[in-house]
Amino acid sequence: MDKQKYLEKYFNDLRNIINFDSEKIKNLIAVSDILLKANNLGKKTMIFGNGGSAAIASHFSVDLTKNARVRCVNYNESDLLTCFSNDFGYDKWVEKCIEYYGDQDDAVILISAGGNSQNMLNGAKKAKEKKFSKIITFTGNDKENKLAKLGDINFWIDSKAYNLIENAHQALLLSLVDLIIGKSEYPPN
Repeated sequence: MDKQKYLEKYFNDLRNIINFDSEKIKNLIAVSDILLKANNLGKKTMIFGNGGSAAIASHFSVDLTKNARVRCVNYNESDLLTCFSNDFGYDKWVEKCIEYYGDQDDAVILISAGGNSQNMLNGAKKAKEKKFSKIITFTGNDKENKLAKLGDINFWIDSKAYNLIENAHQALLLSLVDLIIGKSEYPPN
């Protein structure tokens, strides 16, 4: 393998998928308004992901809360995950978090690179049932994935490469923090 050519292609592919079109930009603006509205009403944003997407969810949640002062909560504690997975099944843990911790008019962000993780699908259905304000999804792979069909606003990345999808998801989510703040350079609070 020619490592130089591999990396040139890799970063060219990444550049192509993060060349966000006007629809994604309009959706980012809409999502920032949704998150601010929920916060201004005393509601919260809940965010979930599996694996690398869980790490992205944690990063976004902390930055949105600390830097933008918009309340966002992730549920990546090992005790919660293992308890809910053991008692209800892994496919139900997101649903149970939304059932126990979610309130009407909260917003939810669900991240699934493949878009077909059953735990995220069950979470979206529970959020609809609990009358959340909006369901926002971040997916990749197949454009017609199951999670995107359940979302009100969907950010689909046209790739089948998980790390590229997750890099694009992180760029989109962290741009929301900076959009809400109104700048990308600021001191840590």
